[in-house]
Amino acid sequence: MKINLKWRVLDLHNRKKEEKEKEHAPDYRKYTFSRKEILLYGAQGVGIAALLAWFFYHSFWAVLPLSPLILFTFKETEKTLIRRQRQRLADQFKDTILSVAAGLQAGYSIENAFLEAGKDMERLYGDDSLMAKELRFFRKGLRNHVPLELLLADLGIRSGEPDIEDFAEVFSIAKRSGGNLNDIIRRSAAVTGEKIEVKQEIQTLLSSRRYEQKIMNMVPFLIMAYLQLTSRGFFDCLYFNAAGILIMTGCLAVYLAAFYLSRKIIEIEV
Repeated sequence: MKINLKWRVLDLHNRKKEEKEKEHAPDYRKYTFSRKEILLYGAQGVGIAALLAWFFYHSFWAVLPLSPLILFTFKETEKTLIRRQRQRLADQFKDTILSVAAGLQAGYSIENAFLEAGKDMERLYGDDSLMAKELRFFRKGLRNHVPLELLLADLGIRSGEPDIEDFAEVFSIAKRSGGNLNDIIRRSAAVTGEKIEVKQEIQTLLSSRRYEQKIMNMVPFLIMAYLQLTSRGFFDCLYFNAAGILIMTGCLAVYLAAFYLSRKIIEIEV
């Protein structure tokens, strides 16, 4: 009696979690800014435009023609947040399929193995983690008699991660072929886990290069600030006249092009 009551309480708890979830599963190829993030990144964009206006034109009025940089900052920030979001999802998916493989070895069916993996993800990453939410979507879909392979295929499409899409495709083929499903899933889980681990190692190596890139982006401003402090009036001939404005605009264009190119070099898709 106590055991049945415990399972009923757990089931009610899971249902409440599902009711709090959005009606539609998220698309990880996009990012929705919260109101706080809009204010934060908006202030960041204004600060960057003000910094460029002061160093290149020595006038904060130049923020007005440089205001499109605020939108550019938003776009670049969105790309960064999407990349981090997809990376978190891939990391958690790797642990999910390893948990599924362990569940299959323990004798669970493939559907129950995924549901048990959801509990593992909640313990590892918390109730609000990406894969914990996804596996709650899976639970809801399975209750509505949606095949597991369709749920995995939908996750692969929404994630934009080739490894998740490949796993979903292998799973669908294995389910249709009627072979040794457990063995196929364990092998594909191991291969997918290894690929994601390699990506993690590459991203770790690239993180130091990203840090170096941020330092290099600040070097021109540090040099200009040093010259302005130690040699006052050194740049006066470049401000408040047509020729100086044209020269500084050209320098700004070169700097922005170098900044954009360095971002493209660092943001390697692996």
